[in-house]
Amino acid sequence: MTTYLLTVVIPIYNERATLAEVMESVHAIEIKKEIIAVDDGSTDGSRELLKALAEKYPDVVALYHERNRGKGAALRTGFRHANGDFVICQDADLECDPQNYPQLLKPLLDGRADVVYGSRFIYTHERRVARFWHVLGNRVLTTLSNVFTNLNLTDMETGYKVFRREVIQSIEVEEDRFGFEPEVTAKIATMGLRVYEVPISYEGRTVADGKKIGWRDAIRTVYCIIKYGLRRR
Repeated sequence: MTTYLLTVVIPIYNERATLAEVMESVHAIEIKKEIIAVDDGSTDGSRELLKALAEKYPDVVALYHERNRGKGAALRTGFRHANGDFVICQDADLECDPQNYPQLLKPLLDGRADVVYGSRFIYTHERRVARFWHVLGNRVLTTLSNVFTNLNLTDMETGYKVFRREVIQSIEVEEDRFGFEPEVTAKIATMGLRVYEVPISYEGRTVADGKKIGWRDAIRTVYCIIKYGLRRR
């Protein structure tokens, strides 16, 4: 058994179809952990399912937003309640596999990193081939972010970000939606933290499968890259 505590923060919005499986997958990882699940005003029954899962799993802390406020707002709520030595973001869909936790935590446990990003674009294993335009869009956004932050990331938009708890709790998260990704990246760069990337497995969803990010979010991401990037200057 590990001697550290991992906080897993799960933002949830209309993920009833996958929520129970994700929770089971997180619990299967043999790491001492607390799970902070934040329902962000779901209307598809996710809220009721989360209540049942919190009764089933004693280490689940269920929190609820009365209305949909966005992924960044849900993460902000989760971070505020985190008690672990390390904090990881875990989406409630099936795109990212909790089996990646050990390799994500290794640079932190070795004392080499303050923040670890799980990259979908570093390949050391078999992978599902993703859609070209989705990958291109991510690479464009990551490159633009790198221009402003002077980091050399391959996947700024990754859902798997792991922080030392004191790091993420020292960052004021302002963005309520998907602008969280470029915002926190810019603020990490400003703080001069040690950032590592490790490869992760990834099973991408389409809009038909329930993926929620769209072109408006991409525009907002560009805005946030510039906004928080210029703030660094």
